[in-house]
Amino acid sequence: MHHTLKLYSRHRESALRFYMFWAKWTRIPVIGSLVRFVANTWGKALEGGYLLTPAEADEIVDLADGLAVGPCTCREVFHNCDNPINVEIMLGIKRNVFISQRPQDYREISSGEAREILRQCREMGLIHSIIKCREDYYAICNCCGCCCVPLRLRNQYGIGRALARHPDIVGEFREHQDRAAVIT
Repeated sequence: MHHTLKLYSRHRESALRFYMFWAKWTRIPVIGSLVRFVANTWGKALEGGYLLTPAEADEIVDLADGLAVGPCTCREVFHNCDNPINVEIMLGIKRNVFISQRPQDYREISSGEAREILRQCREMGLIHSIIKCREDYYAICNCCGCCCVPLRLRNQYGIGRALARHPDIVGEFREHQDRAAVIT
């Protein structure tokens, strides 16, 4: 696990505001294309999200080595709707970073409880995405179109690598889990 995730867990609200601030620069002629290029490179190499189908989200929950639930940072920061906030599912060992940094916000859950959260989110029309920091897949976010920062970056500002589809995200997650198990 990379130390960047610990830093992000402490300052996630500021990070999302930072992303949205710089995204607005994509609308400025000349500078905008440079900002978009840098943001897409950042999204591909370091941080980004991948859209999940309901089946993929359920399978990843089943594969994860431990789960926790906490607040969706996008909705917590932007408050654009009344959808529930405590629906972000933290995955595997990475959940401990968030539990240790914000114990009042996160709690351990079972895979059954995580599947129920996913089901309820689907019924509300929320989208599932898996979020990574460097090579660590650390959360399944269940967000809405009006608050989701990666979706807004993609749709409103043309930063397509903020939220993309991966042809085999479950396989990629499984390989990552296997590598992490060997390291620990």
